[in-house]
Amino acid sequence: MENAICIRGLCKHYKDFSLENLDLTVPTGTIVGFVGENGAGKTTTLKAIFGAIRTDGGSIEVLGCTDPNRLDKSQIGVVMEDSFFYETLTPRQVNSIMKSLQPGWDSGEFARLLNAYQLPEKKLIKDMSKGMRMKFRLATALAHKPRLLILDEATSGLDPVVRGEVLDYLRDYIQDENHSVLMSSHITSDLEKVADSIAYLHKGRLLFQMDRDELLEKYGVLRCSPEQLDALDTRVKVATRKTGFTCETLVSDVAAARRTLPDAVIDRASIEDIMQFYTGRDAQ
Repeated sequence: MENAICIRGLCKHYKDFSLENLDLTVPTGTIVGFVGENGAGKTTTLKAIFGAIRTDGGSIEVLGCTDPNRLDKSQIGVVMEDSFFYETLTPRQVNSIMKSLQPGWDSGEFARLLNAYQLPEKKLIKDMSKGMRMKFRLATALAHKPRLLILDEATSGLDPVVRGEVLDYLRDYIQDENHSVLMSSHITSDLEKVADSIAYLHKGRLLFQMDRDELLEKYGVLRCSPEQLDALDTRVKVATRKTGFTCETLVSDVAAARRTLPDAVIDRASIEDIMQFYTGRDAQ
């Protein structure tokens, strides 16, 4: 399978933070969920993909191009939490402006998306609800028919109904096997619904990139006594927190843990569970 994005050994050093040897891929035709706590390096990674910062090592290939200066940016749609447009404009005015500025801009496609997303052409952006603004940004990112869509906290702060609509739009977009999505989000439940794989960045290092179903199948939260926990192979223990007389442990292999402790309670771990345990482990 070809990759829309292929990052190998990416390094970027700041005074108080380093992104170290990051390997990340976005296979063509898939949605990759990009997660990590604040300050983990997600924004740094996205800036490196855009060519907005100078890196200190490694390679980045986007849509087959390794030189950011030669990258056809009309093939990339970007949706950020904040708008790029003056809020005193209407979607109709944006359509007119972008037609003259953006290579490949399709006015008809933009109008179609506005209609599909139920967005009024003549309403000022500043008068739109947060959900409407996000759908407007998504329509703007898709109007030039990009092959790659990058979203940074696109569903943050939206109500569940609008978030569900945005996820449906992403599902529609990815129906084209030549389309790919890299989606950074703190709302991990959204990623569990749409992502094909999950990449977890923690303190500047990628802990894993795994198929979503495999990740949710393998990881679990074990609840047992301290004595039972001692019998468990340390290789499957990720982190433990004590709650009264019992222990809660994130295990990286549910099947192996069940073989050792067949009577113990093991619940499937969500992406949020996994992140909380890793973060708690490093805080101890």
